[in-house]
Amino acid sequence: MNDTNSNLHTIAGAMHRRLLIDSLFKYVMTFGGISVIAVISLIFFYLAGVAYPLFKPVAISDWQSYAVPGSTSERTLYLASEEQREMGARFTDQGVVRFFKLRDGASAGEARIKLPAGASITSFAAGDAHEYVAAYGLSDGRVVVVKQQYGTSFNAENKRVISPEIIYPLGEEPLVLDARHAAIDKLAVQSTDDGTTLVALTRDGRLLLAGLSATKNLVTGEMSVERSSSMLEAVEGVVQHIVIDVKQRELYVAHGDRLITHFDITDKAAPRRVQMQQVVAEGESLSALTILSGGFSLIVGTDKGSLSQWFLVRDAKNNHTLTRIRDFTPMPGKVATLAPEYFRKGFVAGDDGGNVGLYYATSQKLLWLEPVGKGGIVALETTPRGNGLVVQSTDGKFYAAHVDNEFPEISFSSLWQKVWYESYEKPEYIWQSAAATNDFEPKFSLTPLTLGTLKASFYAMIIAVPLALLSAIFGAYFMAPRMRQTAKPAIEIMAALPTVILGFLAGLWLAPLVENNLAGVMLTFVLLPIIILITSYIWHLLPESLSSRMKPGWEAALLMPVVMFVMWLAFQIGHPVEAMYFGGDLPHWLTSELGVSYEQRNSLVVGIAMGFAVIPTIFSIAEDAIFSVPKHFTMGSLALGATRWQTLKNVILPTASPGIFSAVMIGLGRAVGETMIVLMATGNTAVMDLSIFTGFRTLAANIGVEMPEAAVGTTHFRLLFVSALVLFAFTFVVNTLAELIRQRLREKYSER
Repeated sequence: MNDTNSNLHTIAGAMHRRLLIDSLFKYVMTFGGISVIAVISLIFFYLAGVAYPLFKPVAISDWQSYAVPGSTSERTLYLASEEQREMGARFTDQGVVRFFKLRDGASAGEARIKLPAGASITSFAAGDAHEYVAAYGLSDGRVVVVKQQYGTSFNAENKRVISPEIIYPLGEEPLVLDARHAAIDKLAVQSTDDGTTLVALTRDGRLLLAGLSATKNLVTGEMSVERSSSMLEAVEGVVQHIVIDVKQRELYVAHGDRLITHFDITDKAAPRRVQMQQVVAEGESLSALTILSGGFSLIVGTDKGSLSQWFLVRDAKNNHTLTRIRDFTPMPGKVATLAPEYFRKGFVAGDDGGNVGLYYATSQKLLWLEPVGKGGIVALETTPRGNGLVVQSTDGKFYAAHVDNEFPEISFSSLWQKVWYESYEKPEYIWQSAAATNDFEPKFSLTPLTLGTLKASFYAMIIAVPLALLSAIFGAYFMAPRMRQTAKPAIEIMAALPTVILGFLAGLWLAPLVENNLAGVMLTFVLLPIIILITSYIWHLLPESLSSRMKPGWEAALLMPVVMFVMWLAFQIGHPVEAMYFGGDLPHWLTSELGVSYEQRNSLVVGIAMGFAVIPTIFSIAEDAIFSVPKHFTMGSLALGATRWQTLKNVILPTASPGIFSAVMIGLGRAVGETMIVLMATGNTAVMDLSIFTGFRTLAANIGVEMPEAAVGTTHFRLLFVSALVLFAFTFVVNTLAELIRQRLREKYSER
C-alpha cells in the first residue's frame, strides 16, 4: 500500500513538473513570438519614420510684412537675396539697389548704379539666379552689367555680419551695344566666368547679340573686353520677353502673344534661327516667361493662368525642337511674374489677383497656392536654399516667410511613372541619383529597381525551383539512405558559402565563360533534360539481369557522368554551331540581327549564380517536408496496390505540400534580398529591360551601393529607406499570402 502511494506521489510530482515546464515553455514561446513581432514592427516604423518627411506637404510659416524698402515711387524690377536668408536686394527702375533685412525690412544700405550723364534706364534683365548678375539697358544704346556680392565677417561679439555690394564684372564703363545709340527696350543677359552674352531689342525693332569676354590686367587693374557681335533676324509681332540659356547657346524670343522663336547663338558672330513655335493656346496670350535653374527648361505663363514647361527635344533627324513637356495646375488669375529657384527645378508664380503658387517641374506638383497681400503680385523670389519666400504686392508691402520645402521632387508619378527629364527624347523610368554638375535634375524612379528585383528573383527561381524540388523529391523518397546521408549534407553545406564568393566567381569566371560559350550554354539547357529522359528510358529497357545489379536508390549516381558528358558535348558543338549559323559570334549576332543587346554580366549569369545560392535553402526545407510524411501513409498506399509514383503523386506530395510551398517562398525571399551576387555579377545598371542578356539593378543592391555615399537627411538618403520599405512591404505581403496558402493546404490535406 505504501509503495502504491509512493508511486502515485511520484507520478503526480512528475505530472506537476511536466505541466509546470509546459506552462513555462508556453509563456516563453509567447514572449518570443511577441518580441519578434515587436522587433519587426519597430523596423517597419523606423523605416517609415525616415521615409515619411519625403511625403509631407510644404509648410510656409513665420510670415513677416513691412513697407517696401526705399521709395514707393520707384518700381521694383527684380528681387534677390543671399544664401543665409538674412538679407534681400531690391533693384529699382531708378538705378538703385536697396538692401534690406528679410526679417523686418530694415535698411542695410543701398548702391547706386553708375550711369553716364544724360542716360536713363529703359530696360532691365537678370541672369541665372545663382550667378547674381543683372544688366541695365540705357536710353543711349549702352548697357551696364552689375553683380551682387555678399561678404561675410564676424564682429567683436562673434556675430555674423553680411556686407552687400555691387560690382561691375565687365568694368564700370557702360558697354556700347548699339552703335546707332537707339534706346534698349528689352534686354537679356547671362554671365559666367567663361563669358557674358547680351541680347537687346532696340527702340527701332532690331535684335542685337553680343558675346563678351572680360580680362583684367593684374598690374594696372584695367579691364579689357573682347566682343563678338551680330544682329538677329527680325521676328513678327511685338516682343514680350527675351531669354538666354545658362550655357549661352540658345536664345528664346517670345513675341506676338503666343509665339517663341528659338535661335542657336553658339557662334555669336553667326547666330542661326532654328524654329518658331506656338506655345500658347488660342484665346490666351503669353504673360510671363522664365527659364529654370540649369538653363534648359522654359516656364510659360498666360493671361488665363495656364503654366507649362517647354524644352528642346532631339528628334530622329537629330534636330532639336521646342516641345511642350507638361502642364501645371493653373493659377487663378493672369500670371504676372515668375521666378525660378536658385538650384532646383522649382519655380514660384504670382498672378494679378494676389495669389502665389509654388511649383516643382520634375514632379509636376503644385506644392502650395495661397493669396498673399491685398493686391496683385509685383515681384517675388525664393531664397537660394529654397527655404524662404519674398513677395511684393501692389498694396505697397513686402511679405517674407520661411518655407519648409526640402523634398519637392518626390511624388507618386516621379517614383513609379515615366517622367520626361530634361535633355531626354521621351518620358522614361530613370534612377540616377547624382551627377557632376549643379544643374543636374535628380532622377528617382523606383520602377527600374523594383523590376530588377523581380527580374533577379524570377530567373533565380526558374533555375533553382525545378532542380531543388526534384532533388528533394528524389532524395527523400527514392534515394538510398546511405546515399542520402552523403548527398543531403553536401547540398546543405552549399548554403554556408558566402555570397560574396559566389558573386566573385560569377562576375570574374562565370560571366566570361558564358559569353565565350553562349551557344554551348544555351544548348546545355536544351540537351540536358532531353538526354536525361533518354537515358532514363534506356535504363528502363535494360534487361533485369543488368539493372538489378544497381542497388535501389543508387540510380542517380549513373546520371552524374551523363550530365558531365552532356555539358562537355554541348560546349564542344557550341562553337561549330555558332560559326555555322551565327557568324562565329552569337552575342554580336543577337545585337546586330535581332537588336537584342548583350552584356557580359547579365540576367542569365545572375540566374545561374543566385539559383546556386537558393537551391540549398529550398532543397533542405522541401526534402525535410517530404521525408517527414508518416511512413504508414506510404505503406498503406502501397498495400492498396498503388505504385510508388502513384503514391508520390497522390499521397506524399499533397501531404508535404505545405512544407514544399514554404520552401519555395523562403527561397523567393532569399532571392529578393540578395545583394552581393547581384552587385558583382550584373552591370548594376538601373534599366527597364526584360531581356535575359542584359543586366539590372535591384533594390537591395542599390541600397548597398549608394547608402555609404548618401548624405544623411537628403532626398537620396531617405529614398534608400523608401527602397528598404518597399522590400519590407513586398516580403511581408508575399510571406503573409504564403502563410495563408500554407494553412489552407495544411487544413485541406490534414482532413484526408
